[in-house]
Amino acid sequence: MKKGLILEGGSMRGLFSCGIIDVFLENGITFDGAVGVSAGAVFGCNLKSEQKGRALRYNKMFCKDKRYASMRNFIKTGDVYGADFCYREIPDRLDVFDKETFAANPMDFYIVATDVETGRPVYHKCKDGGEEDIQWMRASASMPLASKIVELGGRKLLDGGMADSIPVKFLERRGFDRNVAILTQPLEFVKKKNKFLGLIRIVYRKFPNLIKSIATRHLRYNRTIEYIRERELAGELLVIRPSEALNIGSVEHDPDELDRVYEIGRKVALERLDEIKAWVGM
Repeated sequence: MKKGLILEGGSMRGLFSCGIIDVFLENGITFDGAVGVSAGAVFGCNLKSEQKGRALRYNKMFCKDKRYASMRNFIKTGDVYGADFCYREIPDRLDVFDKETFAANPMDFYIVATDVETGRPVYHKCKDGGEEDIQWMRASASMPLASKIVELGGRKLLDGGMADSIPVKFLERRGFDRNVAILTQPLEFVKKKNKFLGLIRIVYRKFPNLIKSIATRHLRYNRTIEYIRERELAGELLVIRPSEALNIGSVEHDPDELDRVYEIGRKVALERLDEIKAWVGM
């Protein structure tokens, strides 16, 4: 049996997943591998580094800091979330990311980004939590229109959610057969076509495959949700999701709102703790 964890993105909806991850850490719930997309990668890495509370802590600490997320950042650099501040200052100095524990933890951790030239997903297996891995996290969370394209490993990359929002099949293909999926949308959610597609066609006109991927993302997402539901009903996948929409934006400056979403995740995980432990064989 290989236990896997799938972490959907969703910007600050990812604080829901953080609440669940912290309950996992408190209860010694471990996995053989995990895959994170966008916020699922940026926040989910703290499971492998075993840093309970870190994602909530730095988000609350810096949510009002213009260096973290602001239109000023976007105007000056092309990134709403300040790349240097978020991916160097915070992990290296302000709320240190435990690279040693990350590297020593035997759990495989994969990150998904989208290749803007092909429009297809690219999967990166983290090595040691160092600079290259951190930049893959940045790429995975670089939202179109709100972020610059990240050039890494000979590729041009953006948010992984555009190509593979919930990579359940990715883990299954690698032999993970006892999987938990943490979703950040409720059961009844149906994704709609991107409302900024007209602007996307202009901004990314040099990347027709990316435009096609974004234009059809909602179709792939909804098919994946159908597949997840089938696996869940068949008893072949454990799914943890909020019971209703989390109603939090991509950028959130109110620390109470971050707390609210995090606590929803904790509550759901604690209510299902016995079920989760049984699923992973504890």
